[in-house]
Amino acid sequence: QVLLRESGGGLVQSGGSLKLSCAASGRTFSTYAMGWFRQAPGKEHELVAAITWNGSNTYYADSVKGRFTISRDNAENTGYLQMNSLKPEDTANYACASSFPGNVLPTRPNEYEYWGQGTQVTVSS
Repeated sequence: QVLLRESGGGLVQSGGSLKLSCAASGRTFSTYAMGWFRQAPGKEHELVAAITWNGSNTYYADSVKGRFTISRDNAENTGYLQMNSLKPEDTANYACASSFPGNVLPTRPNEYEYWGQGTQVTVSS
């Protein structure tokens, strides 16, 4: 069993920044890939970014490339998503997820085993 808890969401103006955190407990966080997903009302779940267990490789959705940065601190069992130059279309609930064993850099929701509840990010224009 793994518990993932996100924090850092909130209301920010367009062009602003937020840093999301994902605190993990219950299993060895460092041996699994991690991803950040978002879902806006009426839209499908979208993978925003993913990172390998050791941070050596990352994936970004085209919509956030150059603006968002995913990272992790395995010693602290915590993952991060730095979001800069935020736009109103980034408004969504953001959730972190921990992959199934053996997935190096998963990009699909069904490749992730554990999910957090999410944190709301709202970007005003």
